Amino acid sequence: MTGLRALVFGGGGIGGTLTAKLCNAGHDVTVVTRNPEISEHIKANGLKANYDGAEHVTRPEAVATVEQLNPDARFDVAIIAVPPSSAEKAATDALGFLRDDGQIVCCPNGLIEERLAKTIDPSRIIGGVVSFGASMLGPGHVEQTSTSADGGLTLGRLPGARDTALFEDVVAAFEEVLPTHRTDNLRGVRWSKLALNCAVSSLGALGGDTLGELISYRIVRRLALEIITEVVDVARAEGVELVKVSGTLDLNMVTLGRIERRRQIGAGTLVAKHALLLAVGQKYKNMRSSMLRAIERGRKPPVDFLNGEITTRALVHGIDVPVNQSFVNVIREIGDGARAPGFENIEDIYRQTCEVRGWPIEFIQRAVS
Repeated sequence: MTGLRALVFGGGGIGGTLTAKLCNAGHDVTVVTRNPEISEHIKANGLKANYDGAEHVTRPEAVATVEQLNPDARFDVAIIAVPPSSAEKAATDALGFLRDDGQIVCCPNGLIEERLAKTIDPSRIIGGVVSFGASMLGPGHVEQTSTSADGGLTLGRLPGARDTALFEDVVAAFEEVLPTHRTDNLRGVRWSKLALNCAVSSLGALGGDTLGELISYRIVRRLALEIITEVVDVARAEGVELVKVSGTLDLNMVTLGRIERRRQIGAGTLVAKHALLLAVGQKYKNMRSSMLRAIERGRKPPVDFLNGEITTRALVHGIDVPVNQSFVNVIREIGDGARAPGFENIEDIYRQTCEVRGWPIEFIQRAVS
């Protein structure tokens, strides 16, 4: 396969890591950083990327905005690696610089492919579900925080999309540089990860701490179970066939049954589900929420693309999702500066949830103390 011409939107952890790996494999990569400091740093010093136990320095083309690109430039693929709130604009901007059959790979969390398919031919859209971690250490310096053995990328198409030769080339390019899996059930992969993100990322934004610290509290685990259950209910109504998250976590194992949803924490089979969440929290104990990082950088948390996606679709199906709705409301308040991340946000939502479930007030007071 000859090298691809790739246009990457996003110079942060995920975008920078993908840029560096594709460059090292001989592909012609241009990165749109959205930040002049980052693009200028890459021009002057190259892009530094730490992965596989070494520091790699590559020299992709770098611009801050698409207006700085050669208007006649045409790329084979655009890789969208920006926050979900910026993804649709990035994809729209990319169209003007892609060849006629050029592909768009969507890496942000959420259901971005389904949003894009309303205005873009689905055959040009590739879902890219990311299962590795990465962060930006400084301008033009990124680090892959989970090794290649821990995960990579799952690529797939929405139902009804036509196969193209270029799709095969794009998949082959990613297969060169990190563990890459294909799926015939992109919606199942996306929704399964969405269920986990709606719990983990949102709880981190609310509580302002790492996953390992937060998950040690039983009220946090209970809210996580409630969130996942509501997402699974909506997914089923949407006709989605869910899959195991990262090939290991079966969401059915942490979904609350009708009777369990009325029970208090620790009763019956809830013990096993709490234990499973504790094990997940221990494995990823140092994980910090991407929404929390957005808040800390003064950006609006993209809750409307996670829990907000669930509340919107639940309304269509007439499904009650009170915990997701409470998460949306409180995280919006945090984004507006009316609240700060802290454990009291989790306590507030837990009280609201207890009232919805009809639990006695004395249990509410004991559980959050």
